[in-house]
Amino acid sequence: MTDKQLNPYADLVALCRGDQRYGGETSFEDTTLVSVLAGELKVVQADRTLFCGAGDTLLLPRRQPATLIKYPKNGADYQALLLKLPTGIVRTYYAQHTPAPSQPASASLLLFQKSPLLQSLFASLLPYLELQHPLPEKLMAVKVTEVLEILRSLNPHSDGVLANFTEPGKVNLVEFMEANYRFNLPLATFSYLTGRSLTTFKRDFKKAFQLSPQRWLTQKRLALAHYQLAEKRRRPVELYLEVGFENLAHFSYAFKKQFGYSPTALSGQQNDQSAAG
Repeated sequence: MTDKQLNPYADLVALCRGDQRYGGETSFEDTTLVSVLAGELKVVQADRTLFCGAGDTLLLPRRQPATLIKYPKNGADYQALLLKLPTGIVRTYYAQHTPAPSQPASASLLLFQKSPLLQSLFASLLPYLELQHPLPEKLMAVKVTEVLEILRSLNPHSDGVLANFTEPGKVNLVEFMEANYRFNLPLATFSYLTGRSLTTFKRDFKKAFQLSPQRWLTQKRLALAHYQLAEKRRRPVELYLEVGFENLAHFSYAFKKQFGYSPTALSGQQNDQSAAG
């Protein structure tokens, strides 16, 4: 039996770092707190894009698709500390602390500016990264309670995100997929977020779009990429993660297969036209 099986709260504190642009899609099972220590974090959601710099702290709601892109900035490698807030511990906390009545359940991320309370909190978490064994469950519960108290004191809207324990219900499949196709999530995650079994999701999808999910998703992502390259004059390296591709090589191959020319050829053509104008 592994440490994670013995203690479901293992590995809740993690340090994320990198010296080049990288990232990918995610849908956290638990609400997650991210403190950017250096570099820059770009968060792309269906309806908004947010940039976070050193000193910013982000509260990411559970089970909400997002693309997280990390960059070095001003000569500093990207570095961030992540703290997962286990739903079980948060639920126990709110069983004893009533959420603010004016704060309905929310799936919106929250951004916290630099704060002494948050700085002190994350400084206290750094030594946990050196532990050779999982953090004791009782100690993690104490630390998560401290986090909840700090967040609630800094932003009254925190309750809406933290105390949101609703499970996905069956939603309009077409509306959901049109809003979230750019996120390169497993089909099982898409099916769960739309309130369907994987079998039902595939059946409903084929009925709605007359294509398999994989083919429809690829076509939609490439169409978005083409628009961004042709109309917004962005470079392939700037957007491949944002349109649902794991790496630049795969994106370039799929793009050329779909349109007959490479994304760099299109972006280069646009730049030449701009210079000529």
